[in-house]
Amino acid sequence: MPHALIVEDDPNSAEMLATLVQAEGFSTATTGHLRDAREQILLQEPDVVLLDLMLPDGNGMDLFGAMGGPPNAAVILITGHASLDTSIQALRLGAADYITKPVNPRHLKSVLSRIHRPADLKAEIADLREQLERIGRFGHLWGRAPPMRRVYDQIARVAGTSVSVLVTGPSGAGKELVAQTIHDLSQRRREPFLPVNCAAVSPQLIESEMFGHEKGSFTGASRQHRGYFERAHGGTLFLDEITEMPLELQVKLLRTLESGAFLRVGADGPVESDVRIIAATNRNPVEAVASGKLREDLFYRLNVFQIQLPALRDRLEDIDLLAAHLVDDIGRREGHSRRLSACAQERLKHYHWPGNVRELRNVIQRAFIMAEGATIESADFFFDAADAPLAEGPVLSVRVGASIAEVERLLIIATLEHCGGHKEKTAEVLGVSLKTLYNRLREYGRAASSAESMGPR
Repeated sequence: MPHALIVEDDPNSAEMLATLVQAEGFSTATTGHLRDAREQILLQEPDVVLLDLMLPDGNGMDLFGAMGGPPNAAVILITGHASLDTSIQALRLGAADYITKPVNPRHLKSVLSRIHRPADLKAEIADLREQLERIGRFGHLWGRAPPMRRVYDQIARVAGTSVSVLVTGPSGAGKELVAQTIHDLSQRRREPFLPVNCAAVSPQLIESEMFGHEKGSFTGASRQHRGYFERAHGGTLFLDEITEMPLELQVKLLRTLESGAFLRVGADGPVESDVRIIAATNRNPVEAVASGKLREDLFYRLNVFQIQLPALRDRLEDIDLLAAHLVDDIGRREGHSRRLSACAQERLKHYHWPGNVRELRNVIQRAFIMAEGATIESADFFFDAADAPLAEGPVLSVRVGASIAEVERLLIIATLEHCGGHKEKTAEVLGVSLKTLYNRLREYGRAASSAESMGPR
């Protein structure tokens, strides 16, 4: 039977916690002091520690110092309120999760149901590192280059915690694969992983899609609809392109993250939310805040732990490994195998990959189809962007003092003209999704229309 140590100085709260934990199949020991907690750990090593942060003889975090680091037990912090500081404390201590007072029995039951001992996670990480050295794969990610190894170290550090993660990097670099790997190593792995592209949802529908709606709440709402937060309950919600979410919805998202509850459109009362948020953006988040695309308070709430994914051009030593994996993967799906010639591999390494791994996959998919024999030759490749580096194209002049948003607008328009109005090629050259490009062009069109309407009449 798994054993739980409850470190809580309020006798009524400690008794209530013990009853709830025992109902989930744990034996329990309770204490209200750090001194007694240390003795209890020596008597019987717990599988889980429910630890109040405020104790008569010190801060709950002091328990870790005496134990020489986190014990071989999952730690659940008990705090008066959820906050950014609590998330940071949980991360620093390697806590599995935290619960707030007064304790919600359903939330505690959910947390306990997904507890794993830290030793189990360490063993999984060790297996992934062995697989990395053997075949070049870590979870859903491929590559052995130093920038990717740093990413793997960060994933290993944050996966076992409950804190929010912000993944940054260019479009097509694999941000969703980072989120999926974190989820698969987390204590929420048995619950849903739900990816949502915020740029792909209509602004008119995104609140309903995110939080759901009640029957009859608006025209066409013929039934109750469960939103992303409900469908991901207990698991992980991956919010890709978070800076494309309307600002008014960012306010509601922040409120949900802070309160642990949300309102369906047209509902009278709140619905409890138990999800871990992993957000991603291809923008520089600090610049997105400065340009008004991302609320500052939401940025700080999401940016508890940031992982920056490198562009493919910054890890060209992984090209051979990635290309071989993609060829094998396509071959399995197509039912016949092919291989890359030495010349083909060399050509891949001399391209600048503005579309990153997504573009590499597309290029190899087309070459796999075009190849006439069992070997893919360099002549089978077709690149969407020009083979020459972008620096050899037209020079963009920008006035000193121009805003980041204005520079971005000029760059997008100039690149679109350079690509002859070809939007897919423009998106790949810029390293953004086609949806993001369309969103930007719509914004510029509205701004131009507004300026014309305000001109001389």
